[in-house]
Amino acid sequence: MTNPMSEDIPPTGEGIRDFIRDVVRSDLDDGRVDTVVTRFPPEPNGYLHIGHAKSMCLNFGVAREFGGRCNLRFDDTNPTKEEREYIDSIQEDVRWLGFDWGEHLYFASDYFEQLYSWAEHLIGAGKAYIDDHSAEEIRTYRGTLTEPGRDSPYRDRPADENLDLFRRMRAGEFEDGARVLRAKIDMASGNINMRDSVLYRILHASHPRTGEDWCLYPTYDFAHGQSDAIEGVTHSLCTLEFEDHRPLYDWLTDNLPVPSRPRQYEFSRLNLTHTVLSKRRLIQLVEDGHVAGWDDPRMPTLSGLRRRGFPSAAIRDFVGRVGITKSDNVVEMALLEHCARELLNKTAPRRLAVLRPLKVVIENYPEGQTEELEAINNPEDAAAGTRKVPFSRELYIERGDFMEDPPRKFFRLAPGREVRLRYAYFITCREVVKNDAGEVVELRCTYDPATKGGDAPDGRKVKATLHWVSADHGVSAEVRLYDHLFARPDPGAEGDILDDINSESLTVLNECCLEPALLDVRPGDPVQFERQGYFCLDPDASADRPVFNRTVALRDTWARIQAKERPKA
Repeated sequence: MTNPMSEDIPPTGEGIRDFIRDVVRSDLDDGRVDTVVTRFPPEPNGYLHIGHAKSMCLNFGVAREFGGRCNLRFDDTNPTKEEREYIDSIQEDVRWLGFDWGEHLYFASDYFEQLYSWAEHLIGAGKAYIDDHSAEEIRTYRGTLTEPGRDSPYRDRPADENLDLFRRMRAGEFEDGARVLRAKIDMASGNINMRDSVLYRILHASHPRTGEDWCLYPTYDFAHGQSDAIEGVTHSLCTLEFEDHRPLYDWLTDNLPVPSRPRQYEFSRLNLTHTVLSKRRLIQLVEDGHVAGWDDPRMPTLSGLRRRGFPSAAIRDFVGRVGITKSDNVVEMALLEHCARELLNKTAPRRLAVLRPLKVVIENYPEGQTEELEAINNPEDAAAGTRKVPFSRELYIERGDFMEDPPRKFFRLAPGREVRLRYAYFITCREVVKNDAGEVVELRCTYDPATKGGDAPDGRKVKATLHWVSADHGVSAEVRLYDHLFARPDPGAEGDILDDINSESLTVLNECCLEPALLDVRPGDPVQFERQGYFCLDPDASADRPVFNRTVALRDTWARIQAKERPKA
């Protein structure tokens, strides 16, 4: 059964060849499998991030491309770190990214009884034993990458004694850490994961789904492969850090009466500049208050990207461009921003917004008069039509669009200079009004009524077109401008990652002025502020006080000129 998915969502990688898809195609052609079954198996101990999107798109995409199914399974084997909040957020993120698991929602905790029974099977076969060592002692006995491990003195316990202790562990007779169940494999193996890996540990902790039923929990390594086997997974797709775990994965399925034999294949994880994707680091950022929560728009979490306004289709496009390989590489954040900008350019309606207002009074425009000017909703989409924008004698323009003493190549408004107002008229600056501190607070201008719509009948040209908002009709708003959370492209490369946090990653502007049509935008809907960038309405917004988050900026011609001419440090 194919997972139900919206037909307008292109499956990531369709038509693309990579080694994973070649393996799947070969397995189908050779008859090793009849139906492709993959799974997306997050641990519910945090929110999903952009790295998970790569795995999600691969697993759900491969299943769809080859007419199979993809299960959503929560590997919930550590109750001390798992919460219902994470389970709910993960399901929301999977759906938002465009995937649906249908009826195939599973939890490793669904299989606790079966896993426990298989653990007893290993004990009875002499392939697992109870070790009384502490975690630190087990690490010491395990050896190093260059030195073999040593057998535990408990390794040769009789099977009946091991079974008795294991059942007493389940009954809650022992404290946390007092004993563990270990696989009996090879302490001299060159792969540390094969040196009698821990399979079960005692945790007196309430589980989000099973409550107080268990105080003995399987490790991820034990539960993961067996859960795949129970679900009939044919291709267990995971990132390269699990490559050294594959021999253990195979050893367990070889030595247990599992109903199927999944095969594990590894691919490189996603690494992105100017951010961290370690769940431990993300938890630290949240718990220590460096960000406002898991959905802070500076976070690389899917909920953060969604709140910032990144379209799910742009993330799928980004993942498709990155591709699936076994080679580790670091992807520029600029590629993700490009994918968002490219999509939003085609879909986002245009609106006028002034973020740092400077008042303009058009002295020869009739006082009290208002006219409705026609504005284009999206030049990339003729079907989007037009709207009416109010124009009056007093306006706001962007403070950065005026210079009293402009340098070369600055073509925007200046004393005596004429510019075009978008959709409106040509205006000329006649007077600069300053306050007692010498700051420019107002511009006195005149307009040419013959240039309505933005063109001069006599054919004269201007070199700049400015956006504006009517002072009488504009809506007061808060706008949040986001930049990279970390100043370095490689956070922590030369010390603590916290030292690399970008102090200018968030700029809050409280005196912005927006055209009235922006009151009709719904949370999450994309919009382009002309000449500014792409934005979306934040959930913090109220009915009379909009709050907008910048998703990604437009390319600023003047900023590029400044950067090119700025002396190098």
